[in-house]
Amino acid sequence: MISRRVFTSLLGAAAMLPTVGFAADMPAPFDNAGDVKIALVRYLSTGDFFQAYLSGVEKQAEAIGVDLRVFDSRQDAALQADMVDQAIALGVDGIIIQHGLTESMQAAAQRAVDAGIKVVAFDVNVENDAIPQVEQSDRDLARLALEAAVEDNGTEWVAGYVYVPGIAPLDRRDETWVEVKAANPGINEVAMFGTLDNPIANSVANQARAVLSANPNITVMFAPYDEFAKGVKIAVDEAGMTDQVSIYSADVSTADIAAMREPGSAWKATAATNPAVVGEVSVRTLAMLLAGEDPGHNVIVPPTLITQSMLNELDISNMEELGAKLPAFAHADVAVPEWMPLPAR
Repeated sequence: MISRRVFTSLLGAAAMLPTVGFAADMPAPFDNAGDVKIALVRYLSTGDFFQAYLSGVEKQAEAIGVDLRVFDSRQDAALQADMVDQAIALGVDGIIIQHGLTESMQAAAQRAVDAGIKVVAFDVNVENDAIPQVEQSDRDLARLALEAAVEDNGTEWVAGYVYVPGIAPLDRRDETWVEVKAANPGINEVAMFGTLDNPIANSVANQARAVLSANPNITVMFAPYDEFAKGVKIAVDEAGMTDQVSIYSADVSTADIAAMREPGSAWKATAATNPAVVGEVSVRTLAMLLAGEDPGHNVIVPPTLITQSMLNELDISNMEELGAKLPAFAHADVAVPEWMPLPAR
């Protein structure tokens, strides 16, 4: 028999635990969450961003208590479409499609919808009104980074630009780049290059070496994906141009923070959301669909500008410290119904 004093103490301790939710408080089908199967079907997985995104997906799935299956196509578009079909055959209740090409994912996503499976897309446009799009507000990511570039360098500079078309987030960031150039005709883009060949940073570095050799007057590199920025930085460092070239990017990781804080680093700023938070939001959006709720068609996670000077002034050396010292980066109040259990912080 538990005494009244012990029982009261247990209640007090329980009140101090992170919010994890209880099955009785959760709507169907999450009143039997262990029976709910969801799949994450990935196109891109190389780099710190995607590792952190996966971690967020796993933590939010664990907090809800669902059975998560992960499929990794490693940038093989046909294989990613096949993996959607594999998930359908497994009888999953929901699928998160993470990146990919519209031409290969559109039909695959529709097959899942036709099978009665709820689908969420992150950073891939599957052109389907039944499928919510989770986004990092890619236009704002590019806008924040380019505003920093203009503030630091004025409105007249020679630019190199890293871009691979056909990837939804890069295409959205490109739209902003085009607008900024139109508004600032003094920005002269002399080279566009880019690749997603693995390892991405090294492959981009190979291209950037040739670009810098052919265009030694470049003063700004816009590389709106951190693996691109890593590659450009390798080439800039090797060319001895760290005092001449400034790099502006999107996305962030602990490795990126270290690179930005190196003495004399050319990497001046990046605009980013917390990839782990975006992973959590992706799972929550899918969970809302499964519970019969409407998360909205565009589920947008707002970004933060992170500058080299900010990192140095606040003495931030990793993602944990970034979240602790910039609370807006640590959590997004997006797709959070009252019943939703959140990962422990």
